Amino acid sequence: MAQKFPRLFFILLAVIFALNLVQASITELIYDEAYYWYYAQDMAWGYFDHPSMVAFLIKISGFLFDGELGVRFMSCLLSAGTYILLWLLVDNPKKKDYVVHFFLLVFSFTLMNAYGFLTLPDTSLLFFTALFLWLYKRFLKDEGIITTIGLGLVMAALMYSKYHAVLVILFVFISNYKLIFNKKAWLAVILALIIYIPHFVWLYQNDFVSITFHLYERPNQAYSFSEFTLGFFLNIIVIIGLLFYWVYGAFFKFRVTDKFSKALVYLVYGVLIFFFISSFNRRVQAQWAIVISIPLAVIAFNHLLQNAKSRRWMYRIGMVSLVLLMYARAWMVYKPLFPMLYETHGNKEWVNDLKSKSGGIPIIFENSYRRSSMYEFYSGIPAISLNNYMYRKNQYSIDDSEERVRGKKVLYVSKYRKSGDVRYMHPDSSFSYGNYIEDFQPYRKLECIVEKPESGIKYSLKVYNPYPFDVPLEQLKYTISYSNKHKQVKQMRSLKVNPTAPQRSLLKSKDTINYTFELPISTMENPSYFRIGIAENNLPPGLNGKPIKIE
Repeated sequence: MAQKFPRLFFILLAVIFALNLVQASITELIYDEAYYWYYAQDMAWGYFDHPSMVAFLIKISGFLFDGELGVRFMSCLLSAGTYILLWLLVDNPKKKDYVVHFFLLVFSFTLMNAYGFLTLPDTSLLFFTALFLWLYKRFLKDEGIITTIGLGLVMAALMYSKYHAVLVILFVFISNYKLIFNKKAWLAVILALIIYIPHFVWLYQNDFVSITFHLYERPNQAYSFSEFTLGFFLNIIVIIGLLFYWVYGAFFKFRVTDKFSKALVYLVYGVLIFFFISSFNRRVQAQWAIVISIPLAVIAFNHLLQNAKSRRWMYRIGMVSLVLLMYARAWMVYKPLFPMLYETHGNKEWVNDLKSKSGGIPIIFENSYRRSSMYEFYSGIPAISLNNYMYRKNQYSIDDSEERVRGKKVLYVSKYRKSGDVRYMHPDSSFSYGNYIEDFQPYRKLECIVEKPESGIKYSLKVYNPYPFDVPLEQLKYTISYSNKHKQVKQMRSLKVNPTAPQRSLLKSKDTINYTFELPISTMENPSYFRIGIAENNLPPGLNGKPIKIE
């Protein structure tokens, strides 16, 4: 061990690990972390937006610690593991003389730094990408059964981290296409698929809701070069931070010498090209390409070891980056350090204010899985997001969160209202208002299934009741929302439905009722999609049907 890791390596690794533990403990959660914490309260093989690894890590952290560290501890541990794996991926014997340079380089990678203590799907994605590359490097030297099994396990862990992980596996295999004839490689793939079966089953049981949403239902917007494609280029700079010039410079100067170095190059180019092409269709988020940080760190450190001039500049800029990132970390905890609001500022205050004013009853947030999960984390009071036609589906749409508040007195909070029984101010200085509902009865899981007419203008509508109880039909009002080609809702109209059988008062549990309807005239220009919604409690209608293309 001492031969591979100098004593200084462990000293600096311990310092960073301790720093991340402290940061994780004293920094308030960001909204996505609170949402994933909500995942972990009901462990499953999958969730609406992501597979289950992030919830699993939070669950383990929660067994060991309370509060914010109970969400983030495993991220601190995986981050330390990523540093170790990156060090092992570099073979140059001169690396022992440049331990400080190594830590400055890796610490300067902006998002890899942040994921050293934040718990997001990309946290485990980075660790398992590094572990996958390390195992693949070993596999190229010795196709032993232990390494083969390890590859299978890690490929499954990658896919349980995030769907984007398929790019890591794909481009590494493309870099060495002869693996298609390798029995051990197929054994690793088959093992990974077997381990991934529970998630496939979950997808099937939930009508492939994650795939459907990401590929078909996610709202988009018209193409904008500055926001989409130029934004992509800005994002791949943000991923690296101040050292982007030297890191990408090292990459473009890098020459392939073996199958492993070829895998590093293919992984970087493959991911960048994939998301560059994607940028012509939708806005690419910075973290989507985060996996390139692993091969780029390896390539940049190798370049640093061989080039004295680059080593000096990378060291100097790395020191500047260290100071700035440490200042940014302090600002995440203490807002006055920089005149900008971030997600880690003021959450405890607004939660405590709303909890006090509401009297501690359950809260229904209109169209906000972010605020509902944050509120529940810091208050300990049940809270859900009730999603309507102006929003999108999320985990609250498919789980049993409705049953936690059914029949109870709740406070329905909306940031779109101008008055209410309760008012509170969010840290962004916006006000939200809440109204009390005495006996809350949500029916957002009613399913509206539309069939297009073979002839004529009448559509068929089936309304299915998945609940274990009957639903009073008189409490339901039907609506239709019209969207443009980017699935952005532009208009909502009431919808007149005509029963195809004698009218009844109840929609029985697990039963279906049939209607016909005609599309109301829309005043918006050239609507591309319509969607059926059902309103109850005199609230805005839900997302009960799927977007239907207007021919």
